[in-house]
Amino acid sequence: MADFTITGFADEIGPDLDEQIRVLHENGISHIEVRGIDGENVSEFTLAEAKGYKKRLDDAGIKVSSIGSPIGKIEITDAFEPHLEQFKHVLEVARVFNAQYVRVFSFFMADSDTAKYQDEVIRRWQAFMEAAKDYPEITLLHENEKAIFGDVPERCLTLLKSIDSPQLRAAFDPANFVQCGVKVYPEAFDLLAPYIAYIHIKDAHYADRAVTPAGYGDGKLKDILARLVKDNYHGYLSLEPHLTEFTGFAQLEQDGVSIADNEVDDGARAFTVASNALKAILVDQLHQEWK
Repeated sequence: MADFTITGFADEIGPDLDEQIRVLHENGISHIEVRGIDGENVSEFTLAEAKGYKKRLDDAGIKVSSIGSPIGKIEITDAFEPHLEQFKHVLEVARVFNAQYVRVFSFFMADSDTAKYQDEVIRRWQAFMEAAKDYPEITLLHENEKAIFGDVPERCLTLLKSIDSPQLRAAFDPANFVQCGVKVYPEAFDLLAPYIAYIHIKDAHYADRAVTPAGYGDGKLKDILARLVKDNYHGYLSLEPHLTEFTGFAQLEQDGVSIADNEVDDGARAFTVASNALKAILVDQLHQEWK
């Protein structure tokens, strides 16, 4: 039996932690993927700040599923040593938050000749893995992202196989694959399935690359979730709405997916749209429970 836990990037609700907590509670969600609080990126938190935020989350009954770090989102030609030091700090922050996962990327390519940078990408990731050995409770998640080395499933697989460590898994992002013109399911999913440990819940259209709620784009979110049920997936589904510019709220409200409160700010409204769209697939269509 599958065991789904819903979490999400609550900074898309707004920068204020109290507001993030409020909207998570309103959506029945008890986990958070920490990326930003009070306008500050998680990689910039001092350890004292992290401890303070952790206490506030604990008091609210919110657990941290992952650290949504920006590590690996620099050019492959940028200096690496300062970035490696920042990564080591993120690991310390993750430990404070008692986070099981840290999201990491595989560097923006300087030009279209991606193959010539492969060895450097692998070298940098080997350095990440060496640093992570001192944090055995933390698993690194490589997220597929536009314009990085691992923007298509074949290169994600190259990285995962080259590192070949149980401390590195994949965060599977259907919308990002759609925006790269990749066939998400079953092609990309099947290729990466042995490594997938975390799912980002957002969808997108091939035609204009616009992000949509789950099930409203071309990312085959229902098929992916059904496959996860079949595979007895135990893990997180992380809401990453990216919907503040989404133009389909009216139709979603007619579909019963959105909230119809015009006084709710865009961030809270978008997060709730994303949450309800996921639950519509997971609960109403696939008859699954979540926590």
